[in-house]
Amino acid sequence: MSLGFKISGRIAKPVDEVFDAVVNPKKLSGYFTVIGGASAPLVEGTTVTWFGDIPVEVDEVMPNERIVLRWDAGGPAGAPTYKTRIEMKFDALDEDATMVTIAESGWREDENGRGKSYLNCEGWTQMLCCMKAYLEYGINLREGYYRSELKGEPAREHNI
Repeated sequence: MSLGFKISGRIAKPVDEVFDAVVNPKKLSGYFTVIGGASAPLVEGTTVTWFGDIPVEVDEVMPNERIVLRWDAGGPAGAPTYKTRIEMKFDALDEDATMVTIAESGWREDENGRGKSYLNCEGWTQMLCCMKAYLEYGINLREGYYRSELKGEPAREHNI
């Protein structure tokens, strides 16, 4: 068994606009990957870089429905590396609203896995809140959100 979590939120915008806000690197960099940006669009079978140095493997892209990603779980020094799986689902509620669900799974059931999963749950929740503010009101909540970002550094476990 492995650890995982799932979060959801409603965004008052059409599904195609919400989906594009994730796959389009310029838009993603406007509310989430603000320091270091996103290197390229999310295209199935590619690896992109978020925040300047985090490789994100794009396993699946179903336009306006689903995105599946993988990235390093960030184990303790010297431990074998492994990846977690992120699934984003986009459900049109009507013409003007979308329910976004983000699930991350594959964490090892140990102290490090629990800690990293909690940290990422916080991060994805924050991303979803920032996306809502950006799309619905044109506000970038992420700017200066973490202390490290006030110094121009991407947020990491050791500096937030």
